[in-house]
Amino acid sequence: MGNYLIPANSKKSKLILGFFNPIDLIIFLIGVVITLVLLFVIRTSNIFLIILILLPALISAFLVMPVPNYHNMLTLLNNIYNYFSKRKKYYWRGWCVNGKER
Repeated sequence: MGNYLIPANSKKSKLILGFFNPIDLIIFLIGVVITLVLLFVIRTSNIFLIILILLPALISAFLVMPVPNYHNMLTLLNNIYNYFSKRKKYYWRGWCVNGKER
């Protein structure tokens, strides 16, 4: 009695490889393609310039990296931005209030 079978993460089956939305893969592939193009176009042995060339792939990989309690870093950064930029005062409009402010 009271034994229910609830999957731990039922939305994981809707994700590609269990981690990625299609937009996550698009962001990552765009970063990797830009990095590959820059690697083929710019020939250098300067370590600082090589790090700059690798930045698009590193940034895109950072954005789609999974994070506990959130989908990925992009979702976490979006939630942080929305928290600090949106309205902070919320008005209760529930079923037990008829629209009058107390």
